[in-house]
Amino acid sequence: MRFPVYLHETETGTYSGFVPDVMGCIFAGSTVDEALADAHDAISVHAEALYDHEMELPEAHTIQEHVGNEACEGGMWALVDVDLSKYDGKVVRINVTLPEHLLSRMDSYVEAHAEYGSRSGFIASMARKMLASA
Repeated sequence: MRFPVYLHETETGTYSGFVPDVMGCIFAGSTVDEALADAHDAISVHAEALYDHEMELPEAHTIQEHVGNEACEGGMWALVDVDLSKYDGKVVRINVTLPEHLLSRMDSYVEAHAEYGSRSGFIASMARKMLASA
């Protein structure tokens, strides 16, 4: 899942930021690349802690959904790809039959919304959302 992260350069020339979709998830580094690597680690550690406590995993939103957040001014946005599937338990391959037109529309949507990563990521994300609201 691709998480939007917000980072800025500090007064000392290092970088720090936070992950808007993961409450309390902050990161830092000497360079932008180091900060993004730390963001990846911070999201992974946070997801593992949620999993260990049998809590819901975070859902990634788009950068566009966060634009306008008052805490996100004067810095930059980036995407950090973190595989959260290992926290959902063992991955099981299934065979699903869908109408061709629906599958085509779904693939186009996933291509335009990189945060889902793949067709399977999209289906899993939609299932999580439906189950969370049930």
